Amino acid sequence: QLQLVESGGGLVQPGGSLRLSCTASGFTLDYYAIGWFRQAPGKEREGVSYISSSGRNRYYGDSVKGRFTISRDNAKNTVYLQMNSLNPEDTAVYYCAAGGFTEVVAGLPRYWGQGTQVAVSS
Repeated sequence: QLQLVESGGGLVQPGGSLRLSCTASGFTLDYYAIGWFRQAPGKEREGVSYISSSGRNRYYGDSVKGRFTISRDNAKNTVYLQMNSLNPEDTAVYYCAAGGFTEVVAGLPRYWGQGTQVAVSS
């Protein structure tokens, strides 16, 4: 069974940090670009950050640039999203997804995780 599993979500105060992890089971991630997406209640899905299969190319949405960092450890079959300086508008369910780079950028990668909840509140 091919699965992507996100972890690391939770409740954090404004200005705090969280690190999300996305780990693949049943297949290797090193052939795929990975994207992090988020969706807040009543809002459309938003692309947060993308990373190429090699890790050389990384992209960030304007709303998170300078605050979030995407990285990958192919030996661990895992991609991370380090989130710093969190604010309430970052509250959402965060999803990781794998696919070709153009698919990820378009929000249409082949594999999706179930998501992890991030809540930023005092």
